[in-house]
Amino acid sequence: MPTDAAVPAPGDLSCRELVELVTDYLEDALPVELRSRFETHLDACVGCRTYLDQMRRTLQLLGRLDERSIAPEQRERLLSAFRGWKRRSR
Repeated sequence: MPTDAAVPAPGDLSCRELVELVTDYLEDALPVELRSRFETHLDACVGCRTYLDQMRRTLQLLGRLDERSIAPEQRERLLSAFRGWKRRSR
């Protein structure tokens, strides 16, 4: 019986849990059992597959950036924005 990805069956990952694990998944750092649960969720959830694809594309594009390719003023603006984001998220 298929399950609704928004309401996971016991032991399955929720979408929120999957989002928290995306970096470890992409870095191949998830334990085998958790990776299997992650991929099972992806099989059933188009929203999370889309999110994962977006993250992969973002990493591909950003991987081409070099610190020297960003103007010093823009670099400082980015760093400031992320510093502020970190403070606001606490």
